[in-house]
Amino acid sequence: MKLVSPTAETIDQAAQELTQGALVAFPSETVYGLGADATNGQAIARLYAAKNRPAVNPLIVHLGNRAEAEKTCSFDDTAKRLGEAFWPGALTLVAPLMDSAIVSAVTANLPTLAVRVPAHPVAQDLLKAVHCPIAAPSANRSGRPSATEAQHVADDFAESEFAPALILDAGASEHGLESTIVLCLPDKAPTLLRYGAISRPELEEVLGAPLAALPEATEATEAIAIEATEAVAVESRPLSPGRHFRHYAPAIPVRLLRQGESPRVERSEAWLGFGSTEPIGTPLAAETLSPSGNPQQAAHNLFAALRRLEVSGATAIVVAPLPVSAEALRERVSRAAAIGPVEAL
Repeated sequence: MKLVSPTAETIDQAAQELTQGALVAFPSETVYGLGADATNGQAIARLYAAKNRPAVNPLIVHLGNRAEAEKTCSFDDTAKRLGEAFWPGALTLVAPLMDSAIVSAVTANLPTLAVRVPAHPVAQDLLKAVHCPIAAPSANRSGRPSATEAQHVADDFAESEFAPALILDAGASEHGLESTIVLCLPDKAPTLLRYGAISRPELEEVLGAPLAALPEATEATEAIAIEATEAVAVESRPLSPGRHFRHYAPAIPVRLLRQGESPRVERSEAWLGFGSTEPIGTPLAAETLSPSGNPQQAAHNLFAALRRLEVSGATAIVVAPLPVSAEALRERVSRAAAIGPVEAL
């Protein structure tokens, strides 16, 4: 496993590794991805093993442009409008799969596929060099905080026999949150599956209508009725990444304070602040997501701050109350804390 700067030479080397079935970590504008050839069954099995990822959790496939995406999936008018508005960018669309070359493990045997066209220039250069769709979940062990820096990837896979052959290091991720995921099925209202770097209001402005939303996932699975082509299948599995009840979690407990709750912190605990809220007590360690209370800045800093605090020696991380409007940020922290639906906060 080597960390390398992205150059024409190292990107070509990464493309060769991918075509030979190896794993490669690469930057995107959201978080770092752990990539594998989506048409290679052995490579996809290696990807699941590397992350210790449940086989029922589907992967996102990265493609170079909208035209490739529309050849891979069956896009209705809604999906096409969203793709035109937000690609390349931090949006993932889940739609009926058409490309038989995508191995079934990528979709967790669902009739749908999650696809994205990333905007990061290194991701784009890699996709042009490799000439295959890249399945790439976040480059961290399953359930851990996502990797927003190359060193996070190296730390998570330091002891793994399935470590990526290369890590293309392009610095910190721009957004620091994963892509927003929207389900687009024929004759169905578009459905928000995961909050992310693109906000719900931005999506709804393009659509001119509100997005539907699925119920929150249970501890391990969710029962979803999926309509694709002519058949209706009921699957006990997530439709997209990031919907497990506990996710994005550091190795120590996380406690998200509710609005109006006292910010009391024990001396053995760490404090993760937001805005002007100050802890009552003297925490063992402290980080501030955004001193000005900016949700985008806070989201950018979230995963890196969680990783730093988990190795501080603290027994738990106490997180300051977060604004209701910061849906993606609240959703990530609520899953890290395993406290249930974000709407309950």
